[in-house]
Amino acid sequence: MKHITDIKTICNLGCGTMGFGTAIAFAKTGYKVNMFGRRNTSIDRAMKNIRFTLDIMTKNKLLIPAEAERVLNRIHGVTTLKDAAENADFVIESVAEELSVKQQVYQEIEKYIDKDVVFATDSSGLSPTQIAAVLKHPERFVVAHFWNPPHLIPLVEVVPGEKTSQEVVDITWALMEKIGKKPVSLLKEAPGFVGNRLQFALLREALHCVQEGIATAEAVDTICKYSIGRRLSVTGPLETADLGGLDIFYNISAYLNADLADDKEGSAIMKKCVDEGNLGAKTGTGLYQWHADELNAIKERREEILIEWLQKDKHGEKF
Repeated sequence: MKHITDIKTICNLGCGTMGFGTAIAFAKTGYKVNMFGRRNTSIDRAMKNIRFTLDIMTKNKLLIPAEAERVLNRIHGVTTLKDAAENADFVIESVAEELSVKQQVYQEIEKYIDKDVVFATDSSGLSPTQIAAVLKHPERFVVAHFWNPPHLIPLVEVVPGEKTSQEVVDITWALMEKIGKKPVSLLKEAPGFVGNRLQFALLREALHCVQEGIATAEAVDTICKYSIGRRLSVTGPLETADLGGLDIFYNISAYLNADLADDKEGSAIMKKCVDEGNLGAKTGTGLYQWHADELNAIKERREEILIEWLQKDKHGEKF
Protein backbone atom coordinates (compact mmCIF):
# COMPACT_ATOMS: atom_id res chain seq x y z
CA MET A 1 0.00 0.00 0.00
CA LYS A 2 1.03 3.61 -0.49
CA HIS A 3 3.09 4.92 2.41
CA ILE A 4 1.59 7.87 4.26
CA THR A 5 4.34 10.11 2.90
CA ASP A 6 3.21 9.25 -0.64
CA ILE A 7 -0.35 10.45 -0.03
CA LYS A 8 -0.88 13.83 -1.68
CA THR A 9 -4.37 13.75 -3.20
CA ILE A 10 -7.60 12.65 -1.52
CA CYS A 11 -10.59 11.24 -3.38
CA ASN A 12 -13.47 12.57 -1.25
CA LEU A 13 -16.67 10.76 -2.27
CA GLY A 14 -19.66 12.72 -1.01
CA CYS A 15 -20.30 16.39 -0.33
CA GLY A 16 -23.11 16.38 2.22
CA THR A 17 -22.71 17.21 5.92
CA MET A 18 -19.94 14.66 6.45
CA GLY A 19 -18.44 14.97 2.97
CA PHE A 20 -17.69 18.67 3.04
CA GLY A 21 -16.43 18.24 6.61
CA THR A 22 -13.90 15.57 5.67
CA ALA A 23 -12.84 17.69 2.68
CA ILE A 24 -12.01 20.53 5.09
CA ALA A 25 -10.13 18.19 7.44
CA PHE A 26 -7.82 16.95 4.67
CA ALA A 27 -7.41 20.28 2.88
CA LYS A 28 -6.56 22.00 6.17
CA THR A 29 -3.54 19.70 6.47
CA GLY A 30 -2.30 20.49 2.96
CA TYR A 31 -3.88 17.73 0.87
CA LYS A 32 -5.44 18.34 -2.52
CA VAL A 33 -9.06 17.12 -2.39
CA ASN A 34 -11.22 15.92 -5.28
CA MET A 35 -14.69 16.30 -3.73
CA PHE A 36 -17.32 14.27 -5.57
CA GLY A 37 -21.00 15.15 -5.85
CA ARG A 38 -23.57 13.84 -8.31
CA ARG A 39 -24.73 17.27 -9.45
CA ASN A 40 -23.29 20.77 -9.78
CA THR A 41 -25.98 22.02 -7.40
CA SER A 42 -24.66 19.61 -4.76
CA ILE A 43 -21.11 20.86 -5.27
CA ASP A 44 -22.25 24.49 -5.09
CA ARG A 45 -24.11 23.84 -1.83
CA ALA A 46 -21.08 22.05 -0.37
CA MET A 47 -18.72 24.89 -1.33
CA LYS A 48 -21.10 27.36 0.31
CA ASN A 49 -21.06 25.26 3.48
CA ILE A 50 -17.27 25.04 3.33
CA ARG A 51 -16.93 28.82 3.09
CA PHE A 52 -19.34 29.29 5.99
CA THR A 53 -17.46 26.75 8.13
CA LEU A 54 -14.08 28.26 7.32
CA ASP A 55 -15.42 31.69 8.31
CA ILE A 56 -16.48 30.28 11.70
CA MET A 57 -13.09 28.63 12.17
CA THR A 58 -11.33 31.87 11.26
CA LYS A 59 -13.46 33.97 13.63
CA ASN A 60 -12.61 31.56 16.44
CA LYS A 61 -8.87 31.60 15.61
CA LEU A 62 -8.70 27.96 14.56
CA LEU A 63 -7.41 29.29 11.24
CA ILE A 64 -5.98 32.57 10.04
CA PRO A 65 -7.61 34.14 6.95
CA ALA A 66 -4.72 33.21 4.66
CA GLU A 67 -4.94 29.57 5.77
CA ALA A 68 -8.69 29.50 5.16
CA GLU A 69 -8.15 30.73 1.61
CA ARG A 70 -5.53 28.05 0.99
CA VAL A 71 -7.88 25.38 2.33
CA LEU A 72 -10.60 26.56 -0.05
CA ASN A 73 -8.23 26.49 -3.02
CA ARG A 74 -7.23 22.90 -2.31
CA ILE A 75 -10.81 21.58 -2.63
CA HIS A 76 -11.99 20.87 -6.17
CA GLY A 77 -15.58 19.86 -6.81
CA VAL A 78 -16.16 17.14 -9.44
CA THR A 79 -19.27 15.37 -10.69
CA THR A 80 -17.83 12.12 -12.08
CA LEU A 81 -16.13 9.30 -10.24
CA LYS A 82 -13.41 9.22 -12.89
CA ASP A 83 -12.50 12.83 -12.12
CA ALA A 84 -12.70 12.14 -8.38
CA ALA A 85 -10.20 9.31 -8.81
CA GLU A 86 -7.64 11.38 -10.70
CA ASN A 87 -4.20 11.02 -9.01
CA ALA A 88 -5.94 9.77 -5.85
CA ASP A 89 -3.70 8.36 -3.11
CA PHE A 90 -6.43 7.74 -0.51
CA VAL A 91 -10.23 7.42 -0.72
CA ILE A 92 -12.65 8.65 1.94
CA GLU A 93 -16.35 8.04 1.22
CA SER A 94 -19.51 9.42 2.84
CA VAL A 95 -22.27 8.76 0.31
CA ALA A 96 -25.76 7.62 1.39
CA GLU A 97 -25.80 5.21 4.35
CA GLU A 98 -27.15 2.32 2.29
CA LEU A 99 -25.18 -0.85 1.62
CA SER A 100 -26.17 -1.12 -2.06
CA VAL A 101 -25.33 2.53 -2.78
CA LYS A 102 -21.90 2.24 -1.21
CA GLN A 103 -21.15 -1.03 -2.99
CA GLN A 104 -22.12 0.47 -6.35
CA VAL A 105 -19.85 3.46 -5.82
CA TYR A 106 -16.89 1.29 -4.80
CA GLN A 107 -17.33 -1.08 -7.70
CA GLU A 108 -17.12 1.85 -10.09
CA ILE A 109 -14.31 3.75 -8.38
CA GLU A 110 -12.18 0.59 -8.24
CA LYS A 111 -11.94 0.72 -12.04
CA TYR A 112 -9.99 3.98 -11.86
CA ILE A 113 -7.76 3.56 -8.80
CA ASP A 114 -4.65 1.41 -8.31
CA LYS A 115 -4.81 -1.48 -5.85
CA ASP A 116 -2.26 0.14 -3.51
CA VAL A 117 -4.72 2.90 -2.53
CA VAL A 118 -6.72 2.58 0.69
CA PHE A 119 -10.52 2.74 0.45
CA ALA A 120 -12.04 4.16 3.65
CA THR A 121 -15.75 4.52 4.33
CA ASP A 122 -17.19 7.06 6.75
CA SER A 123 -20.14 4.77 7.46
CA SER A 124 -21.80 5.19 10.86
CA GLY A 125 -22.20 1.48 11.40
CA LEU A 126 -22.49 -0.63 8.25
CA SER A 127 -20.32 -3.74 8.06
CA PRO A 128 -17.01 -3.10 6.27
CA THR A 129 -16.91 -6.80 5.38
CA GLN A 130 -20.25 -6.54 3.59
CA ILE A 131 -19.38 -3.32 1.77
CA ALA A 132 -16.02 -4.72 0.64
CA ALA A 133 -17.54 -8.00 -0.57
CA VAL A 134 -17.95 -6.54 -4.08
CA LEU A 135 -14.31 -5.42 -4.35
CA LYS A 136 -11.51 -7.22 -6.13
CA HIS A 137 -9.17 -6.15 -3.33
CA PRO A 138 -11.15 -6.17 -0.06
CA GLU A 139 -7.92 -6.16 1.94
CA ARG A 140 -7.56 -2.43 1.19
CA PHE A 141 -10.97 -1.55 2.64
CA VAL A 142 -11.45 -0.04 6.11
CA VAL A 143 -13.83 2.17 8.08
CA ALA A 144 -12.73 5.68 9.05
CA HIS A 145 -15.79 6.86 10.97
CA PHE A 146 -15.70 10.63 11.53
CA TRP A 147 -18.19 12.18 13.95
CA ASN A 148 -20.54 15.04 13.15
CA PRO A 149 -19.66 17.86 12.88
CA PRO A 150 -16.39 16.48 11.49
CA HIS A 151 -14.57 19.82 11.63
CA LEU A 152 -15.18 20.04 15.40
CA ILE A 153 -15.28 16.47 16.76
CA PRO A 154 -11.80 14.89 16.92
CA LEU A 155 -12.68 11.19 17.06
CA VAL A 156 -12.28 8.85 14.10
CA GLU A 157 -13.07 5.15 14.63
CA VAL A 158 -10.82 2.96 12.47
CA VAL A 159 -12.56 -0.37 11.95
CA PRO A 160 -11.24 -3.36 9.98
CA GLY A 161 -13.36 -5.81 8.03
CA GLU A 162 -12.64 -9.53 8.01
CA LYS A 163 -10.18 -9.20 5.11
CA THR A 164 -8.69 -5.78 5.92
CA SER A 165 -4.91 -5.92 6.17
CA GLN A 166 -3.16 -4.58 9.27
CA GLU A 167 -1.11 -2.35 6.98
CA VAL A 168 -4.30 -0.60 5.83
CA VAL A 169 -5.42 -0.09 9.44
CA ASP A 170 -2.02 1.36 10.35
CA ILE A 171 -1.88 3.71 7.36
CA THR A 172 -5.40 4.96 8.00
CA TRP A 173 -4.72 5.49 11.70
CA ALA A 174 -1.54 7.43 10.94
CA LEU A 175 -3.28 9.58 8.32
CA MET A 176 -6.12 10.44 10.70
CA GLU A 177 -3.60 11.47 13.32
CA LYS A 178 -1.74 13.56 10.75
CA ILE A 179 -4.86 15.58 9.90
CA GLY A 180 -5.37 16.39 13.57
CA LYS A 181 -7.93 13.77 14.52
CA LYS A 182 -8.01 11.39 17.49
CA PRO A 183 -8.04 7.96 15.82
CA VAL A 184 -9.00 4.83 17.75
CA SER A 185 -8.61 1.39 16.16
CA LEU A 186 -11.14 -1.31 16.98
CA LEU A 187 -10.07 -4.94 17.30
CA LYS A 188 -12.91 -6.12 15.05
CA GLU A 189 -16.11 -4.86 13.45
CA ALA A 190 -19.51 -4.75 15.15
CA PRO A 191 -22.75 -3.05 14.05
CA GLY A 192 -22.51 0.61 15.05
CA PHE A 193 -18.81 0.11 15.93
CA VAL A 194 -18.32 1.38 19.51
CA GLY A 195 -19.36 5.04 19.50
CA ASN A 196 -22.85 4.52 18.14
CA ARG A 197 -23.42 1.47 20.33
CA LEU A 198 -22.76 3.64 23.37
CA GLN A 199 -24.73 6.57 21.99
CA PHE A 200 -27.82 4.49 21.20
CA ALA A 201 -27.69 2.60 24.49
CA LEU A 202 -27.99 5.97 26.24
CA LEU A 203 -30.70 7.15 23.82
CA ARG A 204 -32.70 3.95 24.35
CA GLU A 205 -32.76 4.43 28.11
CA ALA A 206 -33.51 8.17 27.79
CA LEU A 207 -36.53 7.47 25.56
CA HIS A 208 -37.64 4.69 27.92
CA CYS A 209 -37.65 7.11 30.86
CA VAL A 210 -39.92 9.48 28.92
CA GLN A 211 -42.19 6.74 27.59
CA GLU A 212 -42.68 5.20 31.05
CA GLY A 213 -43.52 8.57 32.59
CA ILE A 214 -40.44 8.59 34.81
CA ALA A 215 -39.39 12.07 33.67
CA THR A 216 -40.00 14.64 30.95
CA ALA A 217 -37.70 14.99 27.94
CA GLU A 218 -36.42 18.26 29.41
CA ALA A 219 -35.62 16.60 32.75
CA VAL A 220 -33.81 13.68 31.11
CA ASP A 221 -31.64 16.00 29.00
CA THR A 222 -30.88 18.28 31.96
CA ILE A 223 -29.84 15.32 34.12
CA CYS A 224 -27.52 14.08 31.38
CA LYS A 225 -25.95 17.47 30.61
CA TYR A 226 -25.28 18.39 34.24
CA SER A 227 -23.96 15.02 35.44
CA ILE A 228 -22.61 12.22 33.27
CA GLY A 229 -22.31 14.52 30.25
CA ARG A 230 -19.72 16.62 32.03
CA ARG A 231 -17.92 13.69 33.59
CA LEU A 232 -17.70 11.57 30.43
CA SER A 233 -15.69 14.25 28.64
CA VAL A 234 -12.96 13.75 31.24
CA THR A 235 -13.24 10.08 32.23
CA GLY A 236 -14.86 7.39 30.07
CA PRO A 237 -17.44 4.95 31.50
CA LEU A 238 -14.88 2.26 32.33
CA GLU A 239 -12.47 4.73 33.93
CA THR A 240 -15.44 6.10 35.90
CA ALA A 241 -16.30 2.61 37.17
CA ASP A 242 -12.73 2.01 38.30
CA LEU A 243 -12.56 5.40 40.01
CA GLY A 244 -15.91 4.91 41.73
CA GLY A 245 -15.12 1.35 42.80
CA LEU A 246 -16.03 -1.79 40.87
CA ASP A 247 -17.71 -3.26 43.95
CA ILE A 248 -20.10 -0.32 44.09
CA PHE A 249 -20.78 -0.32 40.35
CA TYR A 250 -21.29 -4.09 40.36
CA ASN A 251 -23.81 -3.92 43.19
CA ILE A 252 -25.78 -1.18 41.45
CA SER A 253 -25.76 -3.02 38.12
CA ALA A 254 -26.89 -6.24 39.82
CA TYR A 255 -30.25 -4.74 40.81
CA LEU A 256 -30.60 -2.06 38.10
CA ASN A 257 -29.80 -3.95 34.89
CA ALA A 258 -32.97 -6.03 35.02
CA ASP A 259 -35.11 -2.87 34.96
CA LEU A 260 -33.31 -1.07 32.13
CA ALA A 261 -34.81 -0.73 28.66
CA ASP A 262 -34.13 -3.79 26.53
CA ASP A 263 -36.38 -3.32 23.48
CA LYS A 264 -34.91 -4.93 20.38
CA GLU A 265 -36.68 -2.64 17.93
CA GLY A 266 -36.85 1.12 17.59
CA SER A 267 -38.40 3.14 20.41
CA ALA A 268 -42.21 3.30 20.32
CA ILE A 269 -42.22 6.97 21.28
CA MET A 270 -39.75 7.79 18.51
CA LYS A 271 -41.69 5.72 15.97
CA LYS A 272 -44.88 7.61 16.84
CA CYS A 273 -43.11 10.92 16.15
CA VAL A 274 -41.74 9.63 12.83
CA ASP A 275 -45.12 8.23 11.74
CA GLU A 276 -46.72 11.61 12.44
CA GLY A 277 -44.04 13.45 10.46
CA ASN A 278 -42.54 15.04 13.56
CA LEU A 279 -38.86 14.50 12.75
CA GLY A 280 -37.30 16.93 15.20
CA ALA A 281 -35.60 20.24 14.49
CA LYS A 282 -35.89 19.90 10.71
CA THR A 283 -39.71 19.85 10.89
CA GLY A 284 -40.07 22.09 13.94
CA THR A 285 -41.48 19.35 16.18
CA GLY A 286 -40.13 16.11 17.58
CA LEU A 287 -39.56 15.29 21.22
CA TYR A 288 -39.48 19.08 21.60
CA GLN A 289 -41.16 22.03 19.92
CA TRP A 290 -38.48 23.97 18.06
CA HIS A 291 -38.53 27.66 17.15
CA ALA A 292 -35.97 29.21 14.83
CA ASP A 293 -34.40 31.51 17.45
CA GLU A 294 -34.10 28.71 20.02
CA LEU A 295 -32.66 26.33 17.46
CA ASN A 296 -30.05 28.83 16.29
CA ALA A 297 -29.10 29.62 19.88
CA ILE A 298 -28.53 25.99 20.85
CA LYS A 299 -26.54 25.31 17.67
CA GLU A 300 -24.34 28.35 18.30
CA ARG A 301 -23.82 27.38 21.92
CA ARG A 302 -22.90 23.81 20.97
CA GLU A 303 -20.43 25.10 18.41
CA GLU A 304 -18.86 27.52 20.91
CA ILE A 305 -18.26 24.72 23.43
CA LEU A 306 -16.84 22.34 20.80
CA ILE A 307 -14.55 25.08 19.49
CA GLU A 308 -13.39 25.80 23.04
CA TRP A 309 -12.46 22.13 23.35
CA LEU A 310 -10.61 22.20 20.03
CA GLN A 311 -8.65 25.28 21.04
CA LYS A 312 -7.55 23.53 24.22
CA ASP A 313 -6.66 20.39 22.24
CA LYS A 314 -4.58 22.53 19.88
CA HIS A 315 -2.53 23.89 22.77
CA GLY A 316 -2.30 20.59 24.62
CA GLU A 317 -4.50 21.86 27.44
CA LYS A 318 -7.02 19.89 29.50
CA PHE A 319 -10.29 20.96 31.09
